[in-house]
Amino acid sequence: MNLKRMARITTLAAMITIAAPAIATPLDAATGITNGPGKEGAAAAQSLLTRLHEIKDMDKSTLSTTEKKELRNEVKSIKKELKKNSKGIYLSVGAIIIIILLLILLL
Repeated sequence: MNLKRMARITTLAAMITIAAPAIATPLDAATGITNGPGKEGAAAAQSLLTRLHEIKDMDKSTLSTTEKKELRNEVKSIKKELKKNSKGIYLSVGAIIIIILLLILLL
């Protein structure tokens, strides 16, 4: 095996090792459902989204400045909670550039 082939195999093994745990989601043994937000989490997220839509549809022209400030704080906290509960994989621009460069160099 030459050095270039060994480098490709090593890089592929490293990428699989890093990516596989991030993609895999364990199954619930009793129900066979993936370990996502679940029914309780989905219901809570839906109630938060409903509250956000209610706030958006409100007529804010009649509110005082303190009430507007409270609404802004509530919207911020709801968005933070929704972001915290969302399960996803996020890649930075730098990581994407490094991955693309590695693929170009190795292939």
